[in-house]
Amino acid sequence: MTADSLPLWKVPEPLAICQVDVDDDTVVILRRHGNPSGPRLVLSHGNGLAIDLYYPFWSLLADDFDLVVYDLRNHGWNALSPLEDHNVPTLVRDHDRILEAIDTHFGDKPKTGVFHSVSALTTLLSPAKGSGLSALVLFDPPLCRPGASYEEFDAAAMRTAAMTRRRTELFQSVDQFADLLSFVPTFYRSVPGTFDLAARTTLRERKQRDGYELRCPRDYEAQIVDYASAFAVLVDFDAFRCPIKVVGADPTLPYSYLPTFDLSHVLTVDYDFLPETTHFLQLEQPEACAESVREFLDQVGSSRPS
Repeated sequence: MTADSLPLWKVPEPLAICQVDVDDDTVVILRRHGNPSGPRLVLSHGNGLAIDLYYPFWSLLADDFDLVVYDLRNHGWNALSPLEDHNVPTLVRDHDRILEAIDTHFGDKPKTGVFHSVSALTTLLSPAKGSGLSALVLFDPPLCRPGASYEEFDAAAMRTAAMTRRRTELFQSVDQFADLLSFVPTFYRSVPGTFDLAARTTLRERKQRDGYELRCPRDYEAQIVDYASAFAVLVDFDAFRCPIKVVGADPTLPYSYLPTFDLSHVLTVDYDFLPETTHFLQLEQPEACAESVREFLDQVGSSRPS
C-alpha cells in the first residue's frame, strides 16, 4: 500500500437514505448528510466516479448545509441497469426526477445544485432550466463551442473514449487499484488519501468470483464520452432561471479529461477558474472549491438557514 493510499478519509453513515425509481429498470439511491436545518445542497459527480469520492470536498460543507448526495445511474451505490439506456438524455431525465424526489422524501425547501463534469452537463441540458433550483455551482462542466473549439473537444472525446475502453476493469484487491492510481497522471495533484478513497468508492466486490470490479464498467463510462461533444454544444446559459457559478480548471494546464471551456464572455454566468487545478479540482483543492460555493451563495443570498 502506498503512503497516499492510507485510509485518511472515511465517509460517515448517512442520516437518511431513500431509493428513487427513475425508470422501470433503474433505482438511484439518495443519501442525506450534514446539517438538516441548514440550506440544502444537492451534489453529484463526474463520469466513472462516485459522489463519496468527493468527500474531502463536501465534508467541508457538512456543518452548515443540508447535503443530499447521489450517484449517477450505474455508478457508486447504484446497481447496474442496461447499457443501452446509459446515455446523456437518460441522465437528464434522471436529474429532473431526482430533484422532485428530494422534495418528496426530505421536505420541500430551496435547493442549490453543486455538480461536477457530466452531472453539471446534464443539469445544463435539463428542460427545467434550473426552475427547481435556487442556484447552481458547476465545477468544470464539459462544454464547447462550434468551430475550432468543437473540433478540439470532439477529438479529445474520441481519444478519451478509446482510452477508457482499454482500461483494466478487474482487480485482485482494493490495494492493487489504489497502487495503480499512483501512476495515473489524472490524480497527480489530488489530496493525500485520494487513491484509497477512489478504490473504495469506485470498486465493488465481484459476486461470483474473487476480486473487485469497477462499479461503473468501462463500456458505460466510454459510452457517455462518445456523445459528449454532441450535447456539450447545446447548452444555453441565457435560458436559465437561476443564478449560476461556474468554476473551471486552470486553462493554462494540459487538460486531464476534456478541454476546459473559458466562460468569461458569458454575461449571465459568474465564471472563475482555480489556478493549478485540472478537471478533478474538487479532489485537488477541496478547501478552495468549498469556499467558492460559500462565497457564491452568500452573494446570491442562498446560504441563509431555512
